[in-house]
Amino acid sequence: MISIIIPTLNEEKYLPRLLKSIKNQDYQDYEIIIADAGSTDKTIEIAKKYNCKIVPGGSPAVGRNNGAKAAKGEYLLFLDADVVLEKNFLKSLLQEFNNSNIDIATSYIVPLSNKKIDFILHNTVNVYFRATQKIYPHAPGFCILVKKDVHNAVNGFDEEIKLAEDHDYVRRAKKYGKFKVVHFPKIFVSTRRLDTDGRINIAVKYLLCEMHRIIIGEVKTNIFNYQFGHYDKKRKQVKIPEYILQKIEKTIIQLFKKNKILSEIEDKLSKIEPKIKIKINKIKKF
Repeated sequence: MISIIIPTLNEEKYLPRLLKSIKNQDYQDYEIIIADAGSTDKTIEIAKKYNCKIVPGGSPAVGRNNGAKAAKGEYLLFLDADVVLEKNFLKSLLQEFNNSNIDIATSYIVPLSNKKIDFILHNTVNVYFRATQKIYPHAPGFCILVKKDVHNAVNGFDEEIKLAEDHDYVRRAKKYGKFKVVHFPKIFVSTRRLDTDGRINIAVKYLLCEMHRIIIGEVKTNIFNYQFGHYDKKRKQVKIPEYILQKIEKTIIQLFKKNKILSEIEDKLSKIEPKIKIKINKIKKF
């Protein structure tokens, strides 16, 4: 059985779409655990409607750990409330997990967006995660599948870390099992944090965070001002000139070809985008 663990804080807008996509899965041997950090909206009401188990939450790390303690499954799947699963996600991910004989995994990321910059940014992340998976593994907390005994072996997520606790988690977990960034199935993710904080700000923040982790160590102070659940107010966005987008896109395409990392994806993002839009439109019909 898969125990699906979702940290929440005022997620009434996004949670129903995720829970509906879980309900529609081909694979049905699962439980859903909501680790709530004190929502004041209809999050708990929605969770009860879908027969979710509810446990106390806190920061994402605390919520995931509390959810794991209550889990009955031999596999733990950590998701965020603003992701969406294709109908065959659980079945396909578990098949890949078992066929590849791995103990911890994450999926390629697809943004729920029609903006070219979002596809460029997310595919850059896919390239980087795939390239570093054997020497310095990364996995976003919104999609991590792990065997429960591996989770227990590393004592879960480090609750003292303020940012990138998910990457620290898989780095430590890799010592107890095989890790892989899988091509398929892919995970569809919201761009709300990009919309709120700004794409340039987010890109710079995570680049600096990565440098901090490599040079200094894990981020255990709030130097990067990370806040859980702060998506209500949008900040003024900086419009990125088209010529800069084209230069970024050209660079990423060359990176794809040079490393041959994304061989299952077309060479040009302009060819990828229409196909992804079709999938996104299907998901929006949930």
